[in-house]
Amino acid sequence: MVPTAVVRAAPRFVRATTKAPYPAVGRRVLLRLTNLRPYSTATPPQAPPKPSSRLRRALGFTSLAVVAFFAGLSVAPFQAANKIMAVGIPTDEETLALFQPVDELSQRIDEHIKTHALAEQLRAQPDFVESRPHLKVPESLRDRNLTAGTLAGPDRIVVPPYVWSEKSGKELVSISYLGGALSGHPGIVHGGLLATMLDEGFARCCFPALPNRVGVTANLNIDYRQPVMADNYIVLRATTVKVEGRKAWVEGRLETLPEGDEEPVVLVEAKALFIEPKFASKLPSIAKTVA
Repeated sequence: MVPTAVVRAAPRFVRATTKAPYPAVGRRVLLRLTNLRPYSTATPPQAPPKPSSRLRRALGFTSLAVVAFFAGLSVAPFQAANKIMAVGIPTDEETLALFQPVDELSQRIDEHIKTHALAEQLRAQPDFVESRPHLKVPESLRDRNLTAGTLAGPDRIVVPPYVWSEKSGKELVSISYLGGALSGHPGIVHGGLLATMLDEGFARCCFPALPNRVGVTANLNIDYRQPVMADNYIVLRATTVKVEGRKAWVEGRLETLPEGDEEPVVLVEAKALFIEPKFASKLPSIAKTVA
């Protein structure tokens, strides 16, 4: 029989000793036991449980619902625009007869712009088309349009601006009247409104030169030269200086409307870059008509 061996276990190794009179056997037992690896009581890591089929179905349905929701948001404006187009957008010529002054002041302002020497001069040029583009915005949408609705009316943009634009998109001139409610400082028109006027006027100027007649503002640089006093007529002049594919560069200014032999005073100067979106060909016609 093999003599009884006493085994003592340490935390990181196992050691064996023997009192048997057989040294060779004891050494073999000792060597075998000291080669044993430490014993660990830690539980081996397990893979996380897979979601149940019911949970997977719920997650899949939620994802589809989210995608459908955002797809609906992107399609809804196009559907609404198509419904509006079914009613019809007035032509440039028709817009000239649509405005009805609400009081005596707006009637005088409207008549003064229409019969001014600058208006007569622009009207006589065959390359320019006269219109009042703000009146192309359907009445159902005007309360959500800044210059055609929110800021339009007595003591604000009193009458819809008159616009003369070259058919090729080269030049544009417009005449507006800005009331006292558009002030930033008392009696001085807010600079943000002037930036908006330049942005919209420059866009209308260059859109006919773009492939799909629509674009977005990529850059607008403005230099304010003089304070623009409220309750006054303002002339906007814009020129498309360069067109490259879907890009158009425009320069222009705001100036006073001269009376008699006066020379116009430059109030604000600006430069802008417009870029036609890659999806412009898919936009509804209304986006190009009211611009």
